[in-house]
Amino acid sequence: MQIIHADIVYSEDREHLAVHPDSYIAVEKEKVKGIWPVLPEEYKSAPLTDYGDGVLIPALSDLHVHAPQYLNRGLEMDLLLADWLDQCTFPMEAKYADPEFAKLAYDAFVDDMIANGTMHACVYGTIHSEATSYLIERMDQKGIKGFVGKINMDRSAPDDLREDPDESIRETEIFLEKYSKNRNTRPILTPRFAPTCTRELINGLGKLGRKYNAAMQTHLVESLWEAEQARLLFPECSCDTEIYERAGLMENGPVIGGHFIFPSEDDIRIMKKYDCYAVHCPDATISVIAGIMKTGTLLDRGLKIGLGSDISAGHHIGVYTQAARAVQLSKLKQFYEPDDNRKITFPEAFWMATKQSGKLFGGTGSLEPGAVFDALVIDGLSDAARKLTPEQVVERFCYIGTKENIKARYMNGEVLFG
Repeated sequence: MQIIHADIVYSEDREHLAVHPDSYIAVEKEKVKGIWPVLPEEYKSAPLTDYGDGVLIPALSDLHVHAPQYLNRGLEMDLLLADWLDQCTFPMEAKYADPEFAKLAYDAFVDDMIANGTMHACVYGTIHSEATSYLIERMDQKGIKGFVGKINMDRSAPDDLREDPDESIRETEIFLEKYSKNRNTRPILTPRFAPTCTRELINGLGKLGRKYNAAMQTHLVESLWEAEQARLLFPECSCDTEIYERAGLMENGPVIGGHFIFPSEDDIRIMKKYDCYAVHCPDATISVIAGIMKTGTLLDRGLKIGLGSDISAGHHIGVYTQAARAVQLSKLKQFYEPDDNRKITFPEAFWMATKQSGKLFGGTGSLEPGAVFDALVIDGLSDAARKLTPEQVVERFCYIGTKENIKARYMNGEVLFG
């Protein structure tokens, strides 16, 4: 049992923050026992950590991030999607054929993700099995809850990144078998997106999904270009999402669809049918994709939506920045396209980054009793002339904070050092 004193903020539900100023939280065996304004007598002998005016919040979840693109963050941001892939992304990903290069890059990626408060993540690797194996092993060793996928693609890619479909399926099955029993970070099927996969490859992945009850992540209707290509290459399907449904990829583990900016009614219907997650990646949206998710409208229609940094189409690995940007973009969407669009509130954005996404990773993303205690302590955001309330500290952190404002990090109930 351990006791922590701080101001405490987490999402009560989609529209409301639960705020416990100057309070005590008890953590026992990785989980929250309770929160009190005055510490109960029975807990007064337990070890106490006092963070004073620090604000305790849940750790963050990143539902869409490309680990191999970490070295590209903040570069080539003037390119649109197709050119960005050809000129920036694919050349970088080809470098991960070198395992030593991959280790150096992935060590930095994992450490920076944790430094910025992300304890749970859905991560894309590359086609390279050895490099992606190192990534999943490193994340699992560090205790990050999440998924890592060996990317699959057998067309519309450079020669050094285009796979033979049989080999791709074989290597993916080896990856699934090797890591399916990981404690923290598990494998996930990762067809990159429809334009880079043949029907043969996607059907083969569907068989693996059923055999191993495997989750899937991919990009869904992320741009008008991608949506058009999907329809051209799979004319038997009415929409992007149906491609994966027909292959049996929607009915096994969780499904996480990155971006989901231009969904048809069929896309929405299929996502709701299988209780899938759509991922809003605000920075990436305005950098290379040229579209804004109908976040408020899709939430109101019952879709599950999380947030993603989408490194390196997004330029900042901290998911807290995406909570702020999600609010900003929803206001732009409503202003310029008022019909069938609604701006979201900050509590909604914070909920997407924590409690909503945390459900994917085994009951984390909250500080309510029973939640797995993955948490951050943030501080240093008030002004000398104005002391902020706890909820104001959280909002300011998402807009102008940095990893230097994270004073402590907890994972599975244990404080992280270094």
